[in-house]
Amino acid sequence: MSKPGNLIINIIAEEESMILFGPIPSRRLGRSLGINNIPPKVCSYSCVYCQVGLTTEISVEPQEFYSPMIIYTEIKDRLAELKNNKERIDYLSFVPDGEPTLDKNLYETIQLIQDFGIKIAVFTNSSLIWKKEVQEALKLADYVSVKIDAIDETIWKQINHPALSLNLNKILDGILQFKEIFKGTLVTETMLIAGMNDNEDELIKISHFIVKADPEIAYLTVPTRPTPLKNINRPERVKAKNTFRIVKSIFNNTELLDEYEGNEFSISSETEESLISIMAVHPMRKDAVEKYLKKSSSNWLVVKKLIDEKKIKELFYDGNTFYKKN
Repeated sequence: MSKPGNLIINIIAEEESMILFGPIPSRRLGRSLGINNIPPKVCSYSCVYCQVGLTTEISVEPQEFYSPMIIYTEIKDRLAELKNNKERIDYLSFVPDGEPTLDKNLYETIQLIQDFGIKIAVFTNSSLIWKKEVQEALKLADYVSVKIDAIDETIWKQINHPALSLNLNKILDGILQFKEIFKGTLVTETMLIAGMNDNEDELIKISHFIVKADPEIAYLTVPTRPTPLKNINRPERVKAKNTFRIVKSIFNNTELLDEYEGNEFSISSETEESLISIMAVHPMRKDAVEKYLKKSSSNWLVVKKLIDEKKIKELFYDGNTFYKKN
């Protein structure tokens, strides 16, 4: 039963938020239909590089946001539309506006959507993975990505800005506990930030922890979209390559994802709504928007209208123009 305050959140979430986005191109999962099961921006972290933006409600207590049946129904309708368009889906992916494991209904939702017979992925910042109920929910997924941006507590706080009650050692232990009970594909993800966690000492610490976690792949990533803080930058490309060599020398199954993943976004019958839903969690590069509009038989006036209505905004990053939900 929801608390009275949560009832308001539920009503707002179910009436105004866009639960699904995409499918979008994924460097790891092919074509992924995104599930946005957390309203903006409820999270246990406020990462300096988050493409969604800074956290407005820091929380470590799971809440009820969207009912599992509403998520199920929206997926069912979207899959029917994609089937009519002869578009394939490789994964249903929980990549929301905040931390997906803050969803009190995550276990029930994953159970429901298993009926579609499509692999399920969850991308978590790992902050709550020490909780047994979170582990039980994540166990149902086929693919779980856990975040390990730092081992040093000072660097962790500098990059992730965690809720004050969180304990890094408890989180790291939780990842190792989850590894022992998870039967699906476990991967780790480390976002490299220039001047923060790209030094050799921290990279060696991260690498040795990854060896303990023994994921199928350890991904090193860099910011490829606008960050909420202007002084947050990706390492120079040569530095990123050297970083990759250090980690790979300790854990061989390491991959560096430092390139843009492409523009193969699926169109929807509701062009404006679909663009906003993608841009809410996945800022789109200008050439991607242009390609999307062409596929949907629309033109740039759609973007101009959304900017004029202050529904989206234009940003610049790494020599490219991006559009993001305002």
